[in-house]
Amino acid sequence: MQESVKKVGRGLAALAAVALAAAPALAEEAAKPKIDTGDTAWMLVSTLLVLMMTIPGVALFYGGMVRKMNVLSTVMQSFAITCIVTILWVLVGYSLAFSEGSDFIGGLSNVLLAGVTLDSVNSLAATIPETVFVTYQMTFAIITVALITGAIADRMKFSALVLFTIFWLLLCYVPVAKWVWGGGFLGSAGVLDFAGGTVVHINAGVAGLVAAIVIGKRRGYGTEMFLPHNLVLSVIGASLLWVGWFGFNAGSAVTAGVGAGMAMLATQVAAAAAALAWMFAEWAMRGKPSILGIISGAVAGLVAITPAAGFVGPGAAIIIGLISGVICFWSATSLKNALGYDDSLDAWGVHGVGGIVGAILTGVFASQAITGVPEKSGLLEGNSGQVLLQLYGIGVTLVYTAIVTFIILKVVDLIVGLRVDVDAEREGLDLRLHGESVH
Repeated sequence: MQESVKKVGRGLAALAAVALAAAPALAEEAAKPKIDTGDTAWMLVSTLLVLMMTIPGVALFYGGMVRKMNVLSTVMQSFAITCIVTILWVLVGYSLAFSEGSDFIGGLSNVLLAGVTLDSVNSLAATIPETVFVTYQMTFAIITVALITGAIADRMKFSALVLFTIFWLLLCYVPVAKWVWGGGFLGSAGVLDFAGGTVVHINAGVAGLVAAIVIGKRRGYGTEMFLPHNLVLSVIGASLLWVGWFGFNAGSAVTAGVGAGMAMLATQVAAAAAALAWMFAEWAMRGKPSILGIISGAVAGLVAITPAAGFVGPGAAIIIGLISGVICFWSATSLKNALGYDDSLDAWGVHGVGGIVGAILTGVFASQAITGVPEKSGLLEGNSGQVLLQLYGIGVTLVYTAIVTFIILKVVDLIVGLRVDVDAEREGLDLRLHGESVH
């Protein structure tokens, strides 16, 4: 009997030893983030939706608004930017924006996606594979650069655009993305930007404005009519943007949960409200509502709700949409005419101004009931400091991007020249730059 008890004791001791030895490994396994298939499926779809916003969304939206002789060059810009940014993002862009580094720029630990494996995750998106997070953020970088081309349509050399894309992505987009989303100083300070009001739209808008001013007006601007050659293409492009924006905003929740659902609802109602606001404003001012106006209004609402989508409810989203629709109509018409700059397709008037309106109103309407965090509430809930933080984020982005974009443009001008010659501008960029035309 005693011998049996001893054997049992020795067995229990052995099991205890095995358990103790295995404990660290078990604890490490338990602490390891679990990839969720539902979240992963939603983010795969969101990534496709955001890519669709550039090709074909922006390509068709902008392509339909230019003159027929420049439609292919405009579409080519969006397609080429997609390819260039994709490669740069894999080489170094992702690492500089989202790897460990300083408050201002990331490190080089993920250059060429080193360390990104089948089952690795980024701490900012712990329930999806890092490969999906890399590609999702890549599509944001792509569309940001593509939006700028609306400001310089009809007159920029393609070679200049290629160089500008490379420099601007690395020197403007990547740092601002790091500051706001990658653990940088703006995000740490409490600046709210759910899906890119600052990182994407203000960033691209101010770059477009600077580029339009530096390159100069289109020949004949102010005396000739630059009428869209095919508004049906623009309607298709705007519709693709609207649908794709659900991946942009709801996808920024990075989970297939209640946050994504509310962001989707806010996005839809803000776009509709802004489209109607622009339509009625134009109807009142010019006597007729235009299809170009209503689609521009919808995009303005989508832009304005972008920073707020995960922080506000549908009521606030309607107000944001109405305000942005009216203000962006004014900026794309009265303000542009008064100041005399040639922002060809209103990259600044819609994306820059709309992004600023949305960022400020995020600080007004952010709700603890939506965010679940007291610090992420706005002026209407007693947190007046949030508006100041939003203004801080806007100001930093405006100043930094304006200065760096100006320098990039001057450098590119020295290397290859920014603007096509007079004959190319008269004959059209399609034939002169690409040897093709639409018949």
